[in-house]
Amino acid sequence: MIAEIKSASPSIGVIAEDIDVENVAKMMRRGGASALSILTEPKNFRGRIEHLQATRNIGLPRLMKDIIIEPAQVEAAAKAGAEAILLITSIFQRRLSETKLDDMISLAHKRGLEVLLETHTTEEFQTAVNTQADMIGINNRDLSTMTTDIQVTVRIMTRCKPRGKVIVSESGIATPEHIRLLRRHGVDAFLVGSSIMTSPDIEGKVRELVEA
Repeated sequence: MIAEIKSASPSIGVIAEDIDVENVAKMMRRGGASALSILTEPKNFRGRIEHLQATRNIGLPRLMKDIIIEPAQVEAAAKAGAEAILLITSIFQRRLSETKLDDMISLAHKRGLEVLLETHTTEEFQTAVNTQADMIGINNRDLSTMTTDIQVTVRIMTRCKPRGKVIVSESGIATPEHIRLLRRHGVDAFLVGSSIMTSPDIEGKVRELVEA
């Protein structure tokens, strides 16, 4: 379970005006999270690099989640003490970054960072599994329409049988039933943000999903 800390989401709007990031991280750890995802993207998620720095002493690996297009962002993640970063396959396929995907992954590894490489389609997934990314994410949210369908992961995992990669399902995961469904289809890990952050009992919600 990768529990995500974020102040807002394009799909649901503002979650909280002001978050005690360190305290939220501690609740997630007590609930049984294996790692944290920290939003640092400011425009859509109201994230800040300081949120990543505030969780240095929590004792869990931390993923810096942002829209990374420049090597400087990878350097910032390493400097802030992150253990991993998110890269989005479609950004590089659409050439929105001047740096090639393989080069960005290589830079991350040189800086001691693991890479979660996000996909949304079968084609993107097949491309991703042939990279040196450490983990392959399947985002159930279509970033062009902001619609979310957990069956996106199910469809991709039904068609593809990757080996040697950690598969992470992202977005739209809210219940133990979702966890059990995705696990049956070969998913190794789950990145969950909104359903945890909007819960009145963050620690309890994490535990509910972890124990599914």
